[in-house]
Amino acid sequence: MIGISTYLGDAAWGRWDRLRSVLLPVRYPELVRAAGGIAVMLPPDAPEHAAAVVSRLDGLVISGGEDVDPVLYGERPHEKTIANAPERDLWEAALIRAALAAGTPLLGICRGMQLLNVVCGGSLIQHLPDVVGEELSHIGGPGEYGRHAVRPVPGTLLADLLPEESVVVPTFHHQAVARLGEGLTASAYAEDGTIEAVEGAGFTVGVQWHPEQGEDLRVARALVHATRLAPLTTPNSPEEAALPAF
Repeated sequence: MIGISTYLGDAAWGRWDRLRSVLLPVRYPELVRAAGGIAVMLPPDAPEHAAAVVSRLDGLVISGGEDVDPVLYGERPHEKTIANAPERDLWEAALIRAALAAGTPLLGICRGMQLLNVVCGGSLIQHLPDVVGEELSHIGGPGEYGRHAVRPVPGTLLADLLPEESVVVPTFHHQAVARLGEGLTASAYAEDGTIEAVEGAGFTVGVQWHPEQGEDLRVARALVHATRLAPLTTPNSPEEAALPAF
């Protein structure tokens, strides 16, 4: 049973127009199901409920979306930063802390990887073109994903999952890891030096790309496989208390 974080937004269907809704692109649960898991959608909730929710899950996916609020890593917003979901930031951060404390297999996708890095004390590049230029297609056109190669770092878990020298992935992001969070290792890079994946203890993996938008199931299958091997750990353990709180 794999929980997937969702977000709030206005939606329309049938006779209803601009109804406040819990949203998630269908490709996320499709990815989990294709990898052999059961998908459970997790709407934003009170952060104090996160440990109880995670204790009922076998694995966790933190999905992509808008930018993480830079106040969470001590910076002022860049003019290109769009951070408009404070309830989501706090809820997903609490889910990540609970998963790390419990040893629950965790996959962060795009924003999910970025928030994982922030929860672990890292920071973000708020607008990637300011740092690396725009030669690589980190972000596609309106409503489209870009594609570029990433190079797994030898000796990492990700390199075991993706043993090729480079892999072309679907991508859509204008932010990336700046200062790496404590306990995390960079496990893949783009050709321009952007960190494209991170990993931590157990099965804690973040990918900057969007595996749900491609056909490669290897990372998602590894998450589902890891749920069968994860140790049982009491929520609210000392390890959780040691993580930065916001």
